[in-house]
Amino acid sequence: MKGWIAAGGAVAGFAALHRAGRRWGATDEELASPMPGDELVTAPKTRTVHAITIDAPPAAVWPWLVQMGYHRAGWYTYPWVDRYVWHIENPSADSVIDELQGLAVGDVVPDGEPGTAFYVVAEIDPPHALVLRSTSHVPEPLRGRMWIDWTWAFSLSPDGADRTRLRVAVRATYGPWWARPLMDGLVVPSDFVMARSMLRGIRRRAEDRPSRTDRADAARRPPAAIPR
Repeated sequence: MKGWIAAGGAVAGFAALHRAGRRWGATDEELASPMPGDELVTAPKTRTVHAITIDAPPAAVWPWLVQMGYHRAGWYTYPWVDRYVWHIENPSADSVIDELQGLAVGDVVPDGEPGTAFYVVAEIDPPHALVLRSTSHVPEPLRGRMWIDWTWAFSLSPDGADRTRLRVAVRATYGPWWARPLMDGLVVPSDFVMARSMLRGIRRRAEDRPSRTDRADAARRPPAAIPR
């Protein structure tokens, strides 16, 4: 009996985590609303939408988005995510970096060391929308056996006089068939941690209230950020 209860609890916990990974912070209306770049992956097998309200206008939030990237300004996620999940050193900035503000369609935004994953800017409309696209985010052991095509879209819309509603959405298609349980069972639940930490990190910075951890992480950055 105890085994059945434990199994039921585990299933319920996974279901809750999976739901949060698909739509943390997003309303039903936001979940159903179109996002920039939707036309790039027309029949997604996986779709997630996350959202947060920021007490700053879109023009003040935008600079934090445009400078994101590995060895750029970071992703504003929890430092332990980079260190212990991805095993990389990628401290996030706690200030706007002028040298990283020039981003255009076709530019590459690294997500790791050269030869690993990266995004290409597919659409940019300051300070309203940024769409990144990738076909490179296949785990190294699965390269040559799995493929993926996905977009990572950011949408900023005014929410009152000096507030922003920031939405971020993933649309992904992939193969072969066994990639589906991998994405649904691992990537979607983990997106709850990743997306929530990133959105909260952007909010703290755009509202000019970085945490002690944010400042400690930024202090580990090299003296000058070099665009890649």
